[in-house]
Amino acid sequence: MSRRTSSSAVLGALGLPAPPGSIYEQALTHRSYAFERPEPSEHNERLEFLGDAILGALVTDLIYRTYPELDEGHLARLRASLVSTHALAALARRLGLGSYMMLGRGERASGGCDKSSLLADTFEALVGAAHIDRGSEHVATVLIPLFTARMVEVAAEGGGHDSKTALQEVIVRLYGTRPLYRVQSSGPDHAKRFTADVFVEDRACGSGSGHSKKEAEQNAARHALGRMAEWSVEGDSGARAS
Repeated sequence: MSRRTSSSAVLGALGLPAPPGSIYEQALTHRSYAFERPEPSEHNERLEFLGDAILGALVTDLIYRTYPELDEGHLARLRASLVSTHALAALARRLGLGSYMMLGRGERASGGCDKSSLLADTFEALVGAAHIDRGSEHVATVLIPLFTARMVEVAAEGGGHDSKTALQEVIVRLYGTRPLYRVQSSGPDHAKRFTADVFVEDRACGSGSGHSKKEAEQNAARHALGRMAEWSVEGDSGARAS
């Protein structure tokens, strides 16, 4: 996995740190902050509206193309799980977005920098700002790696996929290759213990153990899936999605 995409790089691709007076500064500005200024400034609600629509369309297209076998109901539930307030707030927390938010004194004092609704709204506003400033292709390049791993993980949880299948889907989509498993065993024949490590492009990305080779590989894949969403904001995402 040759490219490195840290949380700061993702925020940088979304315009942060925001130059004073820029559209990105507006995206970070909550109405409580804007209304406390001597001369009320623009806040982020219009950009939030735009970003919500862009994000919904991008995620809808992603799951539609990835899962041609799913019906409308399953697609709708999968999309909701990816762009819900809770899901977007969790992503914003991993990115460290709260420290950039511009909130009024009361909102900040009440813990607004960690409120799920404000984090999700601000993330959507940044998406809207990036769309206006740098275009839809740029936004897609930033967002698809962030959502692909979580999408496959959620689909596996409710769609009858096992963890190995789910991991293979996301690795093929992001990197154009397949994960490789290396399994070792230990202990006597009547009580063998298996340990599996899963590799992607020669990098270890998950490990697991079990009483059988299959169980160990499944647990290694499950571990890797759990880490994939973190790689998109903290490690190697690769961002090779089509």
